[in-house]
Amino acid sequence: MNTLSHTYLNLRNYSSSPSFHQFMPSLPCPPRPLKQRTSTINASLSPPHLSINSTPLSPQLANVQPTSAAIANNITSLTPMQFLERAAVVYGDCPSILYKDITRTWSDTRTRCLKLASSIAALGITRGDVVSVVAPNVPAMCELHFAVPMAGAVLNTINTRLDSNNISNLLRHCDSKLVFVDSQFASLVWEAITLLPPHLPRPILVLIEDQEYSYIDNSFDHDYEIMVENGDAAFEWVRPRSEWDPIALNYTSGTTYAPKGVVHSHRSAFLQSVNTLFEWSVPRQPVYLWTVPMFHCNGWSFAWGLAAVGGVNVCLRRVDAPSIYQALEEHGATHMCAAPVVLNMLSCYTGKTLAAPVHVLTGGAPPPAAVLGRAESLGFILTQGYGLTETGGLVVMCTWKQEWDHLKGSERARLKARQGVGSICTTEVDVVDSYTGKSVARDGKTIGEVVLRGGTLMSGYLNDEEGTSRCMKENGWFWTGDMGVMHEDGYLEVKDRSKDIIICGGENVSSVEVESVLYTHSAVHEAAVVARPCKHWGETACAFVSLKAEKKPTEKEIREFCKERMPLFMVPRSVVFMPELPKTSTGKIQKFLLRDMAKQI
Repeated sequence: MNTLSHTYLNLRNYSSSPSFHQFMPSLPCPPRPLKQRTSTINASLSPPHLSINSTPLSPQLANVQPTSAAIANNITSLTPMQFLERAAVVYGDCPSILYKDITRTWSDTRTRCLKLASSIAALGITRGDVVSVVAPNVPAMCELHFAVPMAGAVLNTINTRLDSNNISNLLRHCDSKLVFVDSQFASLVWEAITLLPPHLPRPILVLIEDQEYSYIDNSFDHDYEIMVENGDAAFEWVRPRSEWDPIALNYTSGTTYAPKGVVHSHRSAFLQSVNTLFEWSVPRQPVYLWTVPMFHCNGWSFAWGLAAVGGVNVCLRRVDAPSIYQALEEHGATHMCAAPVVLNMLSCYTGKTLAAPVHVLTGGAPPPAAVLGRAESLGFILTQGYGLTETGGLVVMCTWKQEWDHLKGSERARLKARQGVGSICTTEVDVVDSYTGKSVARDGKTIGEVVLRGGTLMSGYLNDEEGTSRCMKENGWFWTGDMGVMHEDGYLEVKDRSKDIIICGGENVSSVEVESVLYTHSAVHEAAVVARPCKHWGETACAFVSLKAEKKPTEKEIREFCKERMPLFMVPRSVVFMPELPKTSTGKIQKFLLRDMAKQI
């Protein structure tokens, strides 16, 4: 790869017209007075992360030269909303959503989404406004992924495990105009609303009721089902003027302690949805169990993608081992996605094999080979991927090769633990020197920063031009902040976040490698390794471990186990036992907390 350019980007140079509101049709408004709206999220008509070579050019072939009018008329914006329109035709009478006693078809879902979109627009929500949702994986969450963009608004799904202060900060940062709230989180959101500055108008609040979590306080402005019931099924949904119009605002999970607002376009959402379906070889009408939160990268794009293949959304409010196994058996689920922490939970819960194989796409953190091996032994067919909120989901896939079929289980698990190769819509993946930008050797040993280039990348961070310019370069490469190696066969393996690499006596120690060894110990349930300051070596590895209930090895036994399987400089000098390791809402271990703890040891 050529040297990467580090140039400053200013997203304002690429913004479209200052306001979308003048183009909206006149819509009836409720008696409730509307608040003054001061901001919208504008599209990037000429996206900053595209290289010069990606600029559309007038095609010319010998003497055949199409007219400018023909080119202008041959433009249709890519948007995943089209998936729903098609699903209602092709799979109209087929189930789309299953949840408790609720069964809906794709025809039902399209009608409900159109009616809901019309009701959202009737509240005065216009093109570019942010609409937030605080809800688990319930039917309303599936519908809002279509209804909100169909109203021309930008969907902001909020992490349900955040506290009221964090939710309040996000609502203020994105200037949310409307918030849909599941009754389970009604009190939490109201507390967040009270924390908003008094001079800011509060957003309109809509309650999504569920019998399991009743909320009797009549303090919400509207009811979800009433909005659907009173909506217009013939509503002409608001199509994007450009495929670069924003469709979603997703906040990062906060493993770096400061969540950032990631803006995705209709184009990137469309491409990522198709990308994941193709790379995972998803067939028509899969039965998909919702275990990955839809607030995380829009459910890795499956909130939209399942409509393209007429899949069944099996909604699941609680993500725990008993609920997952019950749903797999009751609904005959064929596909699901799961972070490594969920895979570990499922593989430790029961030793029984599945009645039928279940395809699992895993990502979100590098999975230990031992966890993959245990899960496969139970009947899960695993595919590993790699992506970030900024890529809209998994864009690097560990594509399996036929020549690996004959390998032993341990070797198969080791290969599957690698992140893989670029996908059809994000084909370019490299590992480069963080200072020079030049590609590192493809030897599986030389560590560099992982960079990506392709069609699924974000438009940028909301209200953070400096942060955007640091990671998105003029020549199209996105610098992930993850450290990895490139193997000789072109497969990527992520080693760590750049801040998690441990430098012990001048040697780079990958915490992921040490963790992978710890996970092979029969007593280890969870493991995380961080740097601990050392006067002599600079840093040494410190392991935090939670144990399985029936076994209790000593610190010395854990260290001896590691000494037999890795170089001495990689062996943790300290082992700390904990009942459970601290995690983010998406199951990632919060290493910044463990680093603080290690400094105090």
